[in-house]
Amino acid sequence: MTERVYRRPAWGARTIGARMAARFNPLVSRLSVRGRVTGRWHTVSVAVLEHDGRRYLLAPAGDTDWSLNLRASGHARLEKKGEIEDFTATEVPVDQRPPLIDAYLSRYGKMPTVARTFRALPEPVHHPTFLITSARSH
Repeated sequence: MTERVYRRPAWGARTIGARMAARFNPLVSRLSVRGRVTGRWHTVSVAVLEHDGRRYLLAPAGDTDWSLNLRASGHARLEKKGEIEDFTATEVPVDQRPPLIDAYLSRYGKMPTVARTFRALPEPVHHPTFLITSARSH
């Protein structure tokens, strides 16, 4: 097993910023994924990357709990503006991540902490990336 690489966000970003972002930033969605140990739903704020007609989730901070949970389950839920979408996801191989990371930084790099986090963890292997492969709204 490889060592977990994770850059924990500061308390303010984790506790206040993440909650406010989903309410006030139209670029941010709420991701809910079942815990790999408890099976309980856990919800975080994320930015979904749309690139070449496909949608992706990237973990700027490394092996976040949501990325480990999504890797384990392959299923999650996105909520944006009251619309809920269940989806399945597949992890993108490391060698295919650099153009997605570049696109993510181009789109979201001005958000607080995003560019700084990628500079601190510069290797694509440190950023779990998932292709949203099927979705169903309800």
